[in-house]
Amino acid sequence: MYTLKEIETEGLYYLELASSNRESKAQICLNQGGRLSNLMFDNTKILADFDASTYKDNYASAILFPFANRIRDGEYTFKDSKHKLDCNETDKNNALHGLVYNKTFVLINKELTSDFASVTLQYKNYGKVTGFPFKFHIELTYTLSKHGITLAIKVKNKGKKTFPFTLGWHPYFYSTDLDNSAINFKSDKKYTFDNQQIISGTTDLNVDMPFKLKDVKLDDGYPLETNEIDFSTPEYDFNIRSTSKENFLQLYTPDQRNTIAIEPMTGAADNFNNKTGLQTLQPNDTYLVKWNMAIETLNTKLNTNQLIHKLCNS
Repeated sequence: MYTLKEIETEGLYYLELASSNRESKAQICLNQGGRLSNLMFDNTKILADFDASTYKDNYASAILFPFANRIRDGEYTFKDSKHKLDCNETDKNNALHGLVYNKTFVLINKELTSDFASVTLQYKNYGKVTGFPFKFHIELTYTLSKHGITLAIKVKNKGKKTFPFTLGWHPYFYSTDLDNSAINFKSDKKYTFDNQQIISGTTDLNVDMPFKLKDVKLDDGYPLETNEIDFSTPEYDFNIRSTSKENFLQLYTPDQRNTIAIEPMTGAADNFNNKTGLQTLQPNDTYLVKWNMAIETLNTKLNTNQLIHKLCNS
């Protein structure tokens, strides 16, 4: 039976989902935007280790809504009305990573079975935020199973006005050897950026796939031609599949060794202004996106090979 445990440490509140043998565990921080703060799968570390005190700087596994990545100078116009968001990226004077990454979510539903554990978290916004005067509810559903983990995000417009939005997710993944890891996705273009790290155009993407990560430094965005992203490391592989019609990807390698941020998004950076992938939500309407991460570890492969060998020799 999968289990759910509540944990409090250093003023932060966590939910921990775990398999019956506790070889797979997902930890979610309620008061850091409902983010996935830790993930072990089949006794294999999947997410990079960042101290919770550094979250304000790295946004590790942050949920990005109502915009992903950056808005230039925090300014945009929607339906002939000008809006000005707070610029939390002070060195570049941009609004960064949305408005829910630091909010407190509450548990509203849970389901525990022999096959999976699932929790749904909710945050309610009453339209009082500077630069985004729109009411919305956002729900995050994390489901841990023997196949991997799924994040489903549901947003409902609770106000009387249509609003613009983009959704993104900002997890950092750990590899025992990033130089011997690779990422695979389908795109023929890469975004170019100005000195504010705002999209200025595109250039041809001339790299072979899978994209080998040896000696690579990244802070790049890509429009995707499919809804899938693959990542392979010496210890595990995963496939992320999105339900979004349009898909975008941001890759970032921080200074921390053997770590990479692989960020799926439903729209491009600064799309409140450039409109690339921008969507709108009508009053009382709901939008749902799911990112399903299927994981296969080296342990799984070894166990499978052992089973095949045993069957063949029985």
